[in-house]
Amino acid sequence: MSTQKVPVEIYAEMTPNPAVMKFVANRRLIEGDSVEFHNIEEAKPSPLASQLFHFPFVKEVFVSTNFVAISKFDIIEWDEVIHEIRGFISEYVRDGKPIMTAPVEIKETAQETLSNITEDINPADMGEVETRIVEILEEYVKPAVAQDGGNIRYAGYDNKIVKVQLQGACSGCPSSTMTLKNGILNLMQKMLPTLVDDVEAING
Repeated sequence: MSTQKVPVEIYAEMTPNPAVMKFVANRRLIEGDSVEFHNIEEAKPSPLASQLFHFPFVKEVFVSTNFVAISKFDIIEWDEVIHEIRGFISEYVRDGKPIMTAPVEIKETAQETLSNITEDINPADMGEVETRIVEILEEYVKPAVAQDGGNIRYAGYDNKIVKVQLQGACSGCPSSTMTLKNGILNLMQKMLPTLVDDVEAING
């Protein structure tokens, strides 16, 4: 079996959330949806996330298509550990080690309700307005949020209020509320006039 290392580059990128740093790869890391882990127990499906949790300052790990966003505890500053983390991820990916080894299961934690809300939404059951809201989120909002090391998921629409779930750098970010109010709400009201009065984060 070949042990040839795969050429890979990882660079660190700051996010609007000072507690979160984004480590971007020049290649795809995972297929499909982004995944978020809040502790080492949740991270079992991801060997990479599991090993990152062995760093004492790592609080949460968010893995997306071509980047890993890490949330740290306040016990340390990024400039003290950024090179260590970047080097670890670079070597891990370069060695061809698995990022994910199993699908992420629904967790019996405080996140369960949020997960159920978003996973129980069947596109076939959505009305015309809901379908358009999801299209706007996917086409205009998700790419911008991903650049900041986060993700956004549609969670519902009721009484002209759009509900979303924030993940990664967006979750708990001081600027998230401002982003929702100013950016996403204005976009929704421009593209769906009279149909959207507010945007709420169900976990914000």
